[in-house]
Amino acid sequence: MTTQEGDRLGVKRKAAAYLSLTKPRVIELLLVSTYPTMVFAQGGFPNIWVSLATLIGGAFAAGSAGAFNCIIDRDMDRLMNRTKKRPLVTGELTPREALVFASVLGAAALAILWFGANPLAAGLGALAMFFYVVIYTVILKRRTEQNIIWGGLAGCFPVLIGWAAVRETVEWPALVLFFIIFLWTPPHYWPLSMKYRTDYQNADVPMLGAVATAKTVSVQVVLYAWATVACSLLLIPLGWAGITYTGFAAVAGAWFIYESHVLYRRAQNESLTDRRAMKLFHLSILYLTLLFIGLCLDPFIGSPLMG
Repeated sequence: MTTQEGDRLGVKRKAAAYLSLTKPRVIELLLVSTYPTMVFAQGGFPNIWVSLATLIGGAFAAGSAGAFNCIIDRDMDRLMNRTKKRPLVTGELTPREALVFASVLGAAALAILWFGANPLAAGLGALAMFFYVVIYTVILKRRTEQNIIWGGLAGCFPVLIGWAAVRETVEWPALVLFFIIFLWTPPHYWPLSMKYRTDYQNADVPMLGAVATAKTVSVQVVLYAWATVACSLLLIPLGWAGITYTGFAAVAGAWFIYESHVLYRRAQNESLTDRRAMKLFHLSILYLTLLFIGLCLDPFIGSPLMG
């Protein structure tokens, strides 16, 4: 290998390490909720430049928060099989490099949202980063089994940011979407924590799946699944939801609730496996994706059922 080839390989590895620091899979999920919300708020396709600024700014904000999370949690990441290959654990990046990267990315996010969308969107972006980095990572994650409930608030902000970018305000439908994601986060994440219970126990992180029995966790998953689906249907009486969104919400919601009950039955019979828990984890992602696909299509297909 030549020196030039080695340099290129080194640059690629460094770039990959920085990308890993942003937790790109989390960003993908956040963007799935942002753009459909913008379409729904606009009642059609929003301005392309506002859309790009909101998506890029939102991705940068989430990436910055993820990077700060990796910096703060690098001690526990060393103890967990799921996270031991993160760049701050392997040494591919130094804490100083990560700190500079996270800070620059966060500042760029707020600037893009401020000038590309509006100050309200930027303010909500700053609040989202604050919740994830300070409220969740610093304060709650290591102290309470309810950490993911309140820390998950950060993941709810993209819908508010998307709505504010289009309408320059926050209205009731945006708050409903906010609470859908808020209620969805526990039944989404707790099955994952059940699979990785040993990891969390080794790192002394009190995730519910690591400190409670499968029976207890499964009850909570069922309750939150029902609450999520019930909340998703509130857009109907508010007069915003059309037949397309309603159909997606009802069918996908029924499937989500059914699978949460399957998890519950397996846990009560003590036949629950990690594979079954992860099935619900992946299904919850599909559920949210389908819900927001319905939201995105709704302005174009069908009319409001009420109002």
